[in-house]
Amino acid sequence: MSGASAPGAGVVRRSVPRARLTDLAALRAFVAAACAEVGAPPAVGEALVLAADEVCSNIVLHGYGAGEPGPITIEVDRAADGACVTIADEGRAFDPADARAPDLTAPWDAREAGGLGWHLVRQVVDELRYERRSGVNLITLVKRAP
Repeated sequence: MSGASAPGAGVVRRSVPRARLTDLAALRAFVAAACAEVGAPPAVGEALVLAADEVCSNIVLHGYGAGEPGPITIEVDRAADGACVTIADEGRAFDPADARAPDLTAPWDAREAGGLGWHLVRQVVDELRYERRSGVNLITLVKRAP
């Protein structure tokens, strides 16, 4: 990993030029440390670590596909009543709003694959925003203090 911002900065940033599944543990640790650095309450940091891990997993597995690594940049900033994580990648465009909600009432053996991760993200954050700008996907996760 490279590209960590200076301590005490308003926004804490880390970039991984060629993200792989093996980088996920370091990304989780970064989000946890960055949330603490910007003063987010522990419950906010824990929720954002979980959500960011799922988003980054999807980027690595589906956004870049075929095992081809690509860049991921994560920014963490303090929000008035919580924290905000923005994740940027150059993978395939994918708006989380297009992910079908899983049928959680269906029996396990009848459930379709996919969609559960985005459902999880929506459950643990207060806001999930997507934007594609100049070939870059921007996923913003906002979590407010309980």
